[in-house]
Amino acid sequence: MIRRIAFALALGLLVTKIVVTTVHAQQGLSVQESVLRAKPATVLVISEVSAEVTLDCGSGSKTVTPPAFKETGTGWFIDPSGWVVTNGHVVQPAHETPRWLVNQMAQRAVTMACLGPALEAARMQPGEGSVAEEALKRRLLDKVLPTVKVTITPTISVKLSNGARLKSEVKKYSPPASAEVGAASGRDLALLKVPDGNYPMLPLADSTTAQIGDPIRILGFPGVVLSHELLNQSASVDASVTNGAVSGFKQDKANNPYIQTDAPAAWGNSGGPVINYKAELLGVLTFVSLAPGPEGSIVQGFNFIIPAQAVKDFVKDTGVKVNDPGKFNAVWFAGLHDYFTENYKGAVRKFEQADKIMAGLSDVKRMLGEAQQMVKNPPPKPFPWFWVAIGVTFLSAGGYGTQAFFRWQKNRYRVGPSEVIKLLESGTQPVILDVRQQAQYDLNPIKIHGSIRLSPEEIKNGDWAHLDLDTSRPVVAYCT
Repeated sequence: MIRRIAFALALGLLVTKIVVTTVHAQQGLSVQESVLRAKPATVLVISEVSAEVTLDCGSGSKTVTPPAFKETGTGWFIDPSGWVVTNGHVVQPAHETPRWLVNQMAQRAVTMACLGPALEAARMQPGEGSVAEEALKRRLLDKVLPTVKVTITPTISVKLSNGARLKSEVKKYSPPASAEVGAASGRDLALLKVPDGNYPMLPLADSTTAQIGDPIRILGFPGVVLSHELLNQSASVDASVTNGAVSGFKQDKANNPYIQTDAPAAWGNSGGPVINYKAELLGVLTFVSLAPGPEGSIVQGFNFIIPAQAVKDFVKDTGVKVNDPGKFNAVWFAGLHDYFTENYKGAVRKFEQADKIMAGLSDVKRMLGEAQQMVKNPPPKPFPWFWVAIGVTFLSAGGYGTQAFFRWQKNRYRVGPSEVIKLLESGTQPVILDVRQQAQYDLNPIKIHGSIRLSPEEIKNGDWAHLDLDTSRPVVAYCT
């Protein structure tokens, strides 16, 4: 009985550990692991419009190349073969180049080519008498602009964390949401295609199950980081992460659903993936809130996300394979799991495989270096209290089991008074031998009715042979 209890206790401890481990796994990944799963799939999206302007300042036709217009945002791989999702407004300047941008580039070209000679002819220095200079510039624009010819070259590219810049093509486009009367209003999504490959990707979550208070993280390339004067070029390939929670569920004027979050965001975060604790895409950051007034600074804590379900609907009639993990994710996720469970040798092997599939990704290189360092200098392991407890349990169970066995052997033929009474009441008349030691018998000379007195001394001397016992009846010895 004791052995069975001890075994059940030990089994219970093992099951408890397994259950605790399983529950911990179901609670989600650590912050570090979830972010590392998502970062390689996050990319910088660059919309660029360059132009060649042919004009005549009065001395003959010439071609001028004004500075290119460039806008950056964030995107992410939805399919490992090379499909990228971002905001529609991120690619809009290159996909639907607005008329104001063409006019702006023409004005810059006229200013670059014509203003200098005109100031020289008027015997004016640049910056001398701003009112006169501005009036001269205005006359030049009125004279030259009507005859200029502008040829624009829009390009959209995607920059990975290994520094590779891939040319992309817009395969599907929905304009940004708009409150302007008569303006096109859409879901603010764009689907890009880069050359085929084995890229990291982000799986899509079921955004319909999101609840207020759920933790989320936004990944992206905010412009304030990209242009920071104290940071080097690595800032343009390493995505930043901000943390927050789901803070509401809203609809735009067309009744399209949005998720509100208090996670901070800035210019450049547009199109960035918003992930949950499982490193699954909950949605895409689309627009922030601006303070009233001409400055229109960002009001943090009131940013909005396009739900993952809307992304699924957007790509359902394309060649995108949603939630196809590809080759990279399989080994990258396995390597991260090994690393965070302290299997550093396994992590090194898998990180090396990931680096072969997609070479040079910044997070892969960093984690490979850290895992190799852990293999060379492993951290001290904690004392195995769990297994010590199991060993002590089994030793205790063995000791109690041994005692119980000897007690059972000693008492396996012992019967209690109640069992004797049952025999009497059932009609089975047992032969009761009173074999108490003589000293005990003398102190308490009470005899059980019908019993036969036979002292231990008589048994030793063989004086029991004269007894005529009925061997067909059970024999019960009454002793001390």
